[in-house]
Amino acid sequence: MSAQPEGPGRAGRVRPVPRTIKAIGEALTREKRARFYGEVLTAEQGPELDGVLERWWMDAVLDQVPGRRRRHADGVAGRNLVPLPEPRGESER
Repeated sequence: MSAQPEGPGRAGRVRPVPRTIKAIGEALTREKRARFYGEVLTAEQGPELDGVLERWWMDAVLDQVPGRRRRHADGVAGRNLVPLPEPRGESER
């Protein structure tokens, strides 16, 4: 039995991705998976392999977030942007 949730918990939460080659590969989109395996299979054990796994693990986690592609495309295109409030003290200057 695992302490990890079986699926999304609260709204917006995604399933965790274990930091294993198999789990990362399965969590990536099809087009990213081939690049990931290419890098993993050519990386030397140690810091180089660790770096490859860390970079792709972060991408795999973000790929689990619903609507990520659309929001990224909107941000790049400048669509549907949300204004941020001014930091406290900025309006007093």
